[in-house]
Amino acid sequence: MSSYPLASSTWDGKELQAIKSVIDRDAYTMGDSVAQLEQNFANFFRSKYCVMVSSGSAANLIATAALFYTKNSALKRGDEVIVPAVSWSTTYFPLYQYGLKLKFVDIDIDTLNYNLEALGSAISDKTKVIMVVNLLGNPNDFDEINKIIKGKDIVLLEDNCESMGAEYKGKAAGTFGLVNTFSTFYSHHISTMEGGFVTTDNEELYHILLSLREHGWTRRLPKQNHISNKGNDDFEESFRFVLPGYNVRPVEMSGAIGIEQLKKLPEFLKQRRDNAKVFLELFNNHPNFIIQKDIDNSSWFGFSLVIKSNSKLKRKNVVNKLRENKIECRPIVAGNFTKNQVIKYFDYEIHNKLVNADLIHNNGFFVGNHHFDIQDKIEYLYNILGDV
Repeated sequence: MSSYPLASSTWDGKELQAIKSVIDRDAYTMGDSVAQLEQNFANFFRSKYCVMVSSGSAANLIATAALFYTKNSALKRGDEVIVPAVSWSTTYFPLYQYGLKLKFVDIDIDTLNYNLEALGSAISDKTKVIMVVNLLGNPNDFDEINKIIKGKDIVLLEDNCESMGAEYKGKAAGTFGLVNTFSTFYSHHISTMEGGFVTTDNEELYHILLSLREHGWTRRLPKQNHISNKGNDDFEESFRFVLPGYNVRPVEMSGAIGIEQLKKLPEFLKQRRDNAKVFLELFNNHPNFIIQKDIDNSSWFGFSLVIKSNSKLKRKNVVNKLRENKIECRPIVAGNFTKNQVIKYFDYEIHNKLVNADLIHNNGFFVGNHHFDIQDKIEYLYNILGDV
């Protein structure tokens, strides 16, 4: 067992009872619980529409796909999308899979989100989308991003999979984009074990997302919708396909579990922020480590540490020391993603130099945050790092 694990279960008897309720109903495929959770989730984050899917990765997939199927297509193959150089793999894969050209931009070494000067200079006449990733709980500076794109025909696509509950100036992260994504994987702020959500205020996109989630058919679309002339014959509509969709439905148990988890989210967020206060007090102005600067109101997915360029510490030695003392750690997501072998398949370019992404790739790591008090674990981490 780890003395300081990366993640822990957020479940108790409420979730187990929710699972039992699904078994008692003998209704396992996507049904009433998923529909109720979608409504609750939309209300919680003040979005008009919410679609639950099987994972955050699936959320990114259909969020990207949906932009290709609007009546006035927001995207076409070959369009340019700007992405941060540091993020998770499935931020990028749907963009590649739909034939978009990725332009990688450096991140800010303090916030781990976009370097806003680099972002501004990266925009070209070809830019159609900016993928905004809120990394490790930290919301982006959306005021500055909106200033940068003002007057330009550019769509914001927001990947909020690591930052549920974060806020920028009182508005929830995951509501700034035309389409936005969330994840409820085991290690995230709430957990349905596997699961994700797409939110939008655009009704046409909502209908497209509903169809893409389930085979591209019309079955669950409302009678009046933006993508098909739906008939009155349920038999004919049961297997009628209008979009090249997927099967990324969640199971009913995930919906039932999520209903209980969402009720707990405010308290989980409060505790994560309380833990962050302890971390910041100990590690602010540390001689060896750069820690993440909160842009506004982070939900503190985890605690990142980047070894300073002038430090004599080596990441390998630090990681070994943490492992010896049963402190789990990981790289900061995928590091500089362009260093991964999979990049050879992409149509991409690198905008200027990725200096900060490289530093994170070589010198960065993060440890976990939790929904309960971990002051003793953070202090233990601090003492162990002091002995490296």
